[in-house]
Amino acid sequence: MTDAAPDRDWWVVAGMATAAVSAAVASFAGLRGLAEAAGWPARLAWLLPVTIDAYAITSARVWLAGSAGTPGARQFARANALGAITASIAGNAAYHAIGVRLLAVSWPIVVLVGAVPAAVLGLTAHLHALRSRTGPGPSTPDSPEPAESRTGDRTEAGPESRTEAGPDGGPTPARTRNRTPTSRRPRTEAELLAAARAADDRHRAEHGRPITRDALRAALRISGSRATELRRALAQPPDPDAHPVIEPDATPAVADRKEAVTRP
Repeated sequence: MTDAAPDRDWWVVAGMATAAVSAAVASFAGLRGLAEAAGWPARLAWLLPVTIDAYAITSARVWLAGSAGTPGARQFARANALGAITASIAGNAAYHAIGVRLLAVSWPIVVLVGAVPAAVLGLTAHLHALRSRTGPGPSTPDSPEPAESRTGDRTEAGPESRTEAGPDGGPTPARTRNRTPTSRRPRTEAELLAAARAADDRHRAEHGRPITRDALRAALRISGSRATELRRALAQPPDPDAHPVIEPDATPAVADRKEAVTRP
């Protein structure tokens, strides 16, 4: 059961409204007079207090309302709200100092006053972009989990723990080693041709016909053009001169045996 909201104190509300109206009117007059002193036309001088006050209200709204998307946007809004209030105070102070001839209107004042609209526009646009940006949401059960963070998964180059049995039958301390991917040695022409012949023999034994190009490519894991070349090599009859078979001559042995028999 929630507590009931406290009754609104209308005296406090009335006091806040009176202070806000008087401060807005006084600040408006001071900032407009500063704009006229800095060389703004009289018909446009009222835009300076409107720009600063709108900037302060917008920043304070994002800061205090808690509707910012990220903590960074709320911090930026807080800094801009305080900066807008400081700029309003400084502008009013400069106007009154100029009025009592304590401050002369020099080029730095003209430049700073003239740069207010452009600076406020850029800061407000950046604040809006930060407020519209949403932070990372909570993870859901359906979201995939990286393989590196799962228990029991091991990457190719990650550490691997192995437990072996000791001399007394108990487990020995786990030792960790790094598995590094090893490079595979390229196969030579003779090795590829021998592997192709073996694959062709298996295919003939299973299907009763020569191996196809696609089946040869899948069996040897080679490209299509390479499989075509090997398929053509398999279709050609074997060259006896390529690998000559030397058979032993039995004639000298027979002659030696005859000579041994006839020898006294």
